Amino acid sequence: MPTKRIFAAAALAGALLTSLPLFAEPLAATSPSSSAAAPNLMGQLAVFSPAAMLAQSAAPAAKTPASKSAGWSDDDDMDSGMPDAGVDKGAVASLANDTSDLRKTLIGLAMQLRDIRYVRGGRDPSTGFDCSGFVRYVFAHAVGLELPTNSASQFLAGLKVNRGDMKPGDLVFFRTAGKRGQGRISHVGIYIANGQFIHSPSHGKTVRVDSLDESYWAQRFAGAKRPGALARS
Repeated sequence: MPTKRIFAAAALAGALLTSLPLFAEPLAATSPSSSAAAPNLMGQLAVFSPAAMLAQSAAPAAKTPASKSAGWSDDDDMDSGMPDAGVDKGAVASLANDTSDLRKTLIGLAMQLRDIRYVRGGRDPSTGFDCSGFVRYVFAHAVGLELPTNSASQFLAGLKVNRGDMKPGDLVFFRTAGKRGQGRISHVGIYIANGQFIHSPSHGKTVRVDSLDESYWAQRFAGAKRPGALARS
């Protein structure tokens, strides 16, 4: 009986050894097409990797063109008819003796910046100014007040002033885009005295003094505002 079991076990072991190549061969051998497909599949799987997706979502979004950033491009859309020249330098109004020192400082700095060229989005005398950049620079460096970044937001931030009550340093606003006097707030300057204001007008021009009585500005005048720093001066 033991002898028969030994022979049976030996026969089974032989059958297994004989059949192993049949099972091992498909696992060891691969066709050229399957080996070429493997890297492609792995490449596709990598695209959907959670780590890659998280990294992609954390990456900063592409920035919009500079001309549309921070609201600076909203200023100075001038329609036709703007005068090529402002008030003659010899006819610029003088400040009244009772003008506060704070307002004199503002106007003094603004006048020092005359003839600096207009640059859309400009905020510094080294490169040039647009209208709101000019006003913002003067207030920041003369009285340490940071104004909003464009004329429309500067208009909303100030205290309303009647035209007859304007003082040196108050801001004057205009609707220069669209139909005369009917568009949005798009331009700003700094009031001097005697109906005159200083501003950075538009492309091809420089910081200069203009008169509110000149027809172009009179038709587009939107009002005057007083920044908080000047409320008591």
